[in-house]
Amino acid sequence: MSSGLFDYTDFPQISGELFRTVQRRDLYDDDKRFVDAEPRVSPDLVFERYLSGRDRPDFDLESFVEAHFRLPEPVAASPDLAASRSMEDHVSSLWGTLTRTFEDAGPAGSTLVPLPNPHVVPGGRFREMYYWDSYFTAEGLAAADRTDLIAGMVGNIASLLDRFGFVPLGNRAYYDSRSQVPLFYRMLRVLERAEGFDAVAPHVEALRTEHEFWMNGSGRVAEAEGPAAHRRAVGLADGTVLNRYWDDRARPRPESYHEDRRLAERVPVDDRPELFRDVRAACESGWDFSSRWLAGDDLTTIRTTELVPVDLNAVLFGMESALAEWLPRVGRSEAGERYADLAADRREAINRYCWDPDAEFYVDHSWVDDRRSDRLTLAGVAPLFTGAATDDRAAAVADRLRRDFLRPGGLVTTLEATGEQWDAPSGWAPLHWMAVTGLRRYGHDDLADEIASRWVDLARSSFEETGRMAEKYDVRTEGETADLGEYDPQYGFGWTNGVVTALSARE
Repeated sequence: MSSGLFDYTDFPQISGELFRTVQRRDLYDDDKRFVDAEPRVSPDLVFERYLSGRDRPDFDLESFVEAHFRLPEPVAASPDLAASRSMEDHVSSLWGTLTRTFEDAGPAGSTLVPLPNPHVVPGGRFREMYYWDSYFTAEGLAAADRTDLIAGMVGNIASLLDRFGFVPLGNRAYYDSRSQVPLFYRMLRVLERAEGFDAVAPHVEALRTEHEFWMNGSGRVAEAEGPAAHRRAVGLADGTVLNRYWDDRARPRPESYHEDRRLAERVPVDDRPELFRDVRAACESGWDFSSRWLAGDDLTTIRTTELVPVDLNAVLFGMESALAEWLPRVGRSEAGERYADLAADRREAINRYCWDPDAEFYVDHSWVDDRRSDRLTLAGVAPLFTGAATDDRAAAVADRLRRDFLRPGGLVTTLEATGEQWDAPSGWAPLHWMAVTGLRRYGHDDLADEIASRWVDLARSSFEETGRMAEKYDVRTEGETADLGEYDPQYGFGWTNGVVTALSARE
């Protein structure tokens, strides 16, 4: 596949002259508002009326858009919902507020992709299903005894795998060429804890489909002479195959068109396609954006596709380990043995290529330069989270976290402050969950408990001041939301609610 699943020209709000004009004129504060709009008439009629009317003296672009599209509103919990409530009561009430149904994709030309079951969305500008958010939300739903929602969300992810062969980043047409951190197997683990393996068994083949998606091209790169990459598969000089983030399109993101065009103006024309691809690949990572992906000091130096990310490969190790365990239980013992071998090989490769003996921490690896990244980030906890770390290296990671990453409000995402939202001073729910869970897995319970306590207290302090749950927080303090990145702070918020609930249940 050289591009995405959908023909963008079928959607007047994500492609074509009308789309470009709306975004270049900054008609709305957030580019995502227009791409999520639903046509009131057929897309062909929208195009026809725009082309016939745009040159008239009395033509007004905003009036045209509002006459031909239904513009969405943010999914948000009003602060007055929280009046006289504890944080726990507020979060409990939000499961219903943030649950959306997507059985109907809407009118022709809607960018929404239908899903068979209700799904908990993040909130704010994020009105749809998001892949890796769904896992962290599911952990909270499990602690809240909402197994019904978990099973439905698992079914939604499986339906996307059945339909498309991979899980798009979200259920929008403009997310059709990239996935996200492949945590479906962790969602299945949550379901297994709640309902037993019988609930998981029907989805094991879908999980194999996802693994095949990530490994597309692995045979080609393994046989190449020297380092090579194809889509998400990377072959290193010794024949080892690992993975990277990728996107099949090399063009501005429709949902952030203005930001991408403005960034591209700062680099030579010939370099722009790869810039767009690396930006999109960073979105697939979930870390959009971070110094982690940069060769220099700003986004013009982004090089996501040149890196073998430690967290992605740790998660794929977890997926392969799960398949090795589950396939024999559905009568596929030989296939299970193959995945056990793949998991063992990947674990060895992670510890060879992504362990920095000087920093004593797990890091990304540049397959292009054949060297480890010198940027320390919380992605380094992923091998602990999935069990890919050795005991001695897990202990070293714990020491580094306590020494360099721990702040009054929890763990800082990186040690660099760049103004990007996945850098200092931001702290994020998914990374706290991975760190706490990983540390506990290796017996570092005291540090795990300290991190969990600080994070939950931070969320509680912020809630008591604002009446809302935030997407991310400033961990230097004990109650501030982080205001960094390419969009305004968002509230709701699915994965924060999930992680706070799950961590609180363990206390």
